[in-house]
Amino acid sequence: MPISSSVEANNRTYAALRTCAVVICLDGCEPAYLDVTIADGRMPNVARMRAKGTDRIAHSVIPSFTNPNNMSIATGRPPSVHGICGNYLYEPETGQEVMMNDVRFLRAPTLFSKYYKVGARVAVVTAKDKLRALLGAGLSFDEDRAICFSSERADIATKAANGIDDASAWLGRPVPEVYSGDLSEFVLAAGVKLLKEWTPDLMYLSTTDYIQHKFAPEEQGAKNFYTMIDGYVGQLDAMGAALVLTADHGMKPKHDTNGTPAVVYIQDLLDEWVGAANARVILPITDPYVVHHGALGSFATAYLPDGADVASIIARLAAIDGIMVVIDREEAVRRFELPADRIGDIVIISDENMTIGTSEERHDLAALKEPLRSHGGLTEQEVPFIVNRQIDLPSAPELRNFDAFYYAAQAAGQQ
Repeated sequence: MPISSSVEANNRTYAALRTCAVVICLDGCEPAYLDVTIADGRMPNVARMRAKGTDRIAHSVIPSFTNPNNMSIATGRPPSVHGICGNYLYEPETGQEVMMNDVRFLRAPTLFSKYYKVGARVAVVTAKDKLRALLGAGLSFDEDRAICFSSERADIATKAANGIDDASAWLGRPVPEVYSGDLSEFVLAAGVKLLKEWTPDLMYLSTTDYIQHKFAPEEQGAKNFYTMIDGYVGQLDAMGAALVLTADHGMKPKHDTNGTPAVVYIQDLLDEWVGAANARVILPITDPYVVHHGALGSFATAYLPDGADVASIIARLAAIDGIMVVIDREEAVRRFELPADRIGDIVIISDENMTIGTSEERHDLAALKEPLRSHGGLTEQEVPFIVNRQIDLPSAPELRNFDAFYYAAQAAGQQ
């Protein structure tokens, strides 16, 4: 049934839904992936959406990592509001470095929980389980109006915890290998079946970027992956959903001409400048899935010792080849809309072909089988934003990926 009530969420008003509003977050979808595969004639459905619907470039939030951007899409707001500013953080009050995937870190309600409260049926499927609890915050699974599970742990989904028992058996697909494109295909196949059989009012489908870390846009592995995506997008479109395609971040090569990872090891430098272990460098890209990026991205934050000459350290870091931006906490909060209590004294961002590490000895890069491709900085901030209906949209930088549900709901509310 249509949702006749608009929804207030985090100081934004979202439209009532006449049809299902679907947002697909194509993890790591550098716009070139779509451009290349469409030019090859292998994404006819997305090409048609671009031509007959609305096609723009949007900006992701910084850092351009998975957790902060997925939660921005889920809440419609930047990290300064929802609090998730990385995959990983340092808690000064405990002295611990921890994954930021616990609901206790979330400071704002999701759109899913807000629509659920006005009677909507809500479906959320994510590739990796690290996001599931955050995305499912505020949903209740005892009324058959909410489903939230991951591909990674689909076989252990339960009605009580996920709104569905054994999603793997339900979909008729085995749980995919976590380092595979199949993990993303499972998400999209589940989305098609949910729309067809369970008829949600609001649905979020979030893939993984294993393929984008592994293949450049012109490589066959990437083209095959996006061809697969196009088939599922076509099915969702044909079923009448108001559909938005966007991404959490782009992806760029981060290696030299020999294929060796390009890295500036900031912890090693700070150990030399202010004394061993007196500063602490945090890499918010860090998560349990380091095979494809080695915990190397283009964004870092550093906690400096009391009395450190912050201005001098900023100047010295900014002078290093491959470092694009070095700013203090106050400027980072203002410029990138970050929560001040969850970042260090300075923020460092590298350029398009450089990453940031802690200490060289702390990074095990043996698992990297291909030249490093990664993200996190300003050069990975541009992402696609495609709506399968005609709608008035701004362009980047005004248009953000976290506007996805605002415009999906608007499109779903059209007559």
